[in-house]
Amino acid sequence: MTQDVPDMTEDVPDMAKDAPEMTADVQGDDGAEGSYADGFPGGPRDPSVLTSFADHVAHAVWSGQERPDLKLVSHRRKVTLIGRPVPEIKGLTSTFHLPVGELTITLDDVSLLLHLPITGALHSFHALSTEETIFLLTELLEVSAEEVRAETALTHGAYIRLGWVRDIYEMRCQARRWIVAARAYLLHLVGCTLFANKSATYVHVVHLYAFRDLGQSGGYAWGVAALVHMYDQLDEASRTTTRQIAGYLTLLQCWIYEHFPSVHQCVTDDAY
Repeated sequence: MTQDVPDMTEDVPDMAKDAPEMTADVQGDDGAEGSYADGFPGGPRDPSVLTSFADHVAHAVWSGQERPDLKLVSHRRKVTLIGRPVPEIKGLTSTFHLPVGELTITLDDVSLLLHLPITGALHSFHALSTEETIFLLTELLEVSAEEVRAETALTHGAYIRLGWVRDIYEMRCQARRWIVAARAYLLHLVGCTLFANKSATYVHVVHLYAFRDLGQSGGYAWGVAALVHMYDQLDEASRTTTRQIAGYLTLLQCWIYEHFPSVHQCVTDDAY
C-alpha cells in the first residue's frame, strides 16, 4: 500500500468483485495448466476447504510472484470540502463525527474509539431500481426527477457524485431546509468514510434509506456495518488480481499502527 489516491473512477459504477471465478484447474508454477486436487504446496491440503485459495495473494507469494502495490482509494480529503455542519443541523449529525485515535479492528474498539453503536437495528441495503433511485432523491433531498435522471445518467446507475451532494447541501442550507440539509450532509459523510468505494467520486444512493427518519438513524448498528464493509474490502484486496483497496481506511491504518509499531515508527521517521 503506497499512496492515497485522490480521484479514481475505474471501478464505478461496476462494483463487481475484482477476483475471477475460481475453477478446478489453475495455472501451475511452470505456466502450464495444473490441478491442485492434492492440495497446495505450503498451503491447504484439502482444496475443498478454501475453494478460492488459488486466487489468494498467499498462493502467489508462496509461488515466488511479486505482489504489486495496492493503491489506497480514500475519500478523506473530500470530508473537508463539505466542512463542519451548520449549527442548525449539528444535533442531527454529531453521531457521525468519527474521532481518530488508537484503533483496533474489532467491534469493541469500533464502539469505544469511533463511538459508533454496535448494537441496534441492522439496516438492509439492496440494489436500487431506477424508479427507487428517483423516488429517494426527489422525496428525501427534494430535487426534481429531471435533475435525478441527469445525474444518474452521468454515473450510469444508482450513484451520485459527492460534489453534487455538496451542492444540494449548500442549497438546502440557504433555503433553511434543515432536515433535508442534514440528510445530504450525512449521505456525503458516510460515503467518504464508512462506505467509501473505489471511485473516490461517487456515493451509492441506497445509503439515503437510513436517513429517511433522522430520529431513528442513530439506532442502527453503524459500527457493525462499517466493520463488515471494511472486511469485505480486505477480502477483495487478498486477491492477486486486485490493485486497489477502499473502505474506511483510517480504521485499517490505525489498526496497523497499533499492532505493528515498527511500521508506525517508519512512517513517523519518514515524516520528519
